[in-house]
Amino acid sequence: MLPLPQIHAFMQDLQSGILRQLVELDPDAKHVTDQWQRPGGGGGTSSVLMDGSLIEKGGVNLSHVFGKALPASATRGRPELADRGFEATGVSIVLHPRNPYVPAAHLNVRFFTTLEEGEGAGTWWFGGGFDLTPCYPFREDAIAWHRAAREACQPFGDDLYPRFKAACDRYFHLPHRGENRGLGGLFFDDFNELGPEGSFAFTRSVGSAFLPAWRAIAEKRQHMPWNGEQKAFQRYRRGRYAEFNLLYDRGTLFGLQSGGRTESILMSLPPQVDWIYNYSPPEGSPEADLSKFLQPCDWLAGS
Repeated sequence: MLPLPQIHAFMQDLQSGILRQLVELDPDAKHVTDQWQRPGGGGGTSSVLMDGSLIEKGGVNLSHVFGKALPASATRGRPELADRGFEATGVSIVLHPRNPYVPAAHLNVRFFTTLEEGEGAGTWWFGGGFDLTPCYPFREDAIAWHRAAREACQPFGDDLYPRFKAACDRYFHLPHRGENRGLGGLFFDDFNELGPEGSFAFTRSVGSAFLPAWRAIAEKRQHMPWNGEQKAFQRYRRGRYAEFNLLYDRGTLFGLQSGGRTESILMSLPPQVDWIYNYSPPEGSPEADLSKFLQPCDWLAGS
C-alpha cells in the first residue's frame, strides 16, 4: 500500500524545515508566504526569500494538486495515462545567492499517482533530485556536492548514484547552447523500483541531503569579496538558468499546463539577468574556465 498520509506529511515537513533553516541562515532576507488554490483542484504554499545578505532570491514551494487528466508534460512517453485522473504533491526549492562565488542550487522531490475509476490508486511514481549551478569553478565544492549525492543514494544500492548522476547531466543540458546548466547532482523520475516504502525512503533521503550540502558550500564562499565585474558575470550566467527553466524544465511545464499559480511556478527565475550579445570571456580567466568546469565528469573518481 502507498503511504499517502506519510508522503504528504513528509512534503510539508520538508518545506517548513528547510524554510526555517534558511530564515535562520539569512535573517536579513525579506520573507513572504502565500497560500494559493488551483481551480482544477488542490493548491499549495509558496514561501519566497528576497534581498538577503546571502540569498538574493529564493523560493521554498509546496504543492498538492489533483485533477481529471494529467497534462502532456506528465504523460510524455506514456500515452496510456493521458486520460487518467491524478494526484501530485511535491516540494520545489531554488536558491539564487547574492555573492557570485556562492552557487545557485535547486531541489525538487515529487510524487504522482493516477486514479482509476472504482479502483483507487493506479500507476504511481516518485521523482526529483538536486543540482548545483556555480558561476565560478571550485573543484572542492563539486566533489563535496557529489559526495553528498552519493551518500544519499548509498543505502539503497550502489548503482543509484551513477545512474541518477548521469541522468542529471543529460537532463540539465541546453541543446541550443551545447552546454550544461551546472555541474549536476541527481535526477530521477518514474521511480518505483524499490516498492512503495523503499522508493519513498529513497526520496526522503534525497530531500534531506540537499540543504546540508548546499549550506556547507555557501558558508565557505559567502564572505569572499566580489566586485561589479563578477556580479555582471553572475547575471550573464543566470541567463542560462532562465533559458533552461523556460524552454525545457518539466516542472515548469507541468505547473503551467496543470493550471498552477504562475507566480509560484516562475519563482525559480533569477531576480536579475543579462543577455550580452556575442559575449566571450577573456581567455584564461575564471569566467572562461567555467565552460570546461561544467563538462560532465566523474567528480568522485578514486574516492
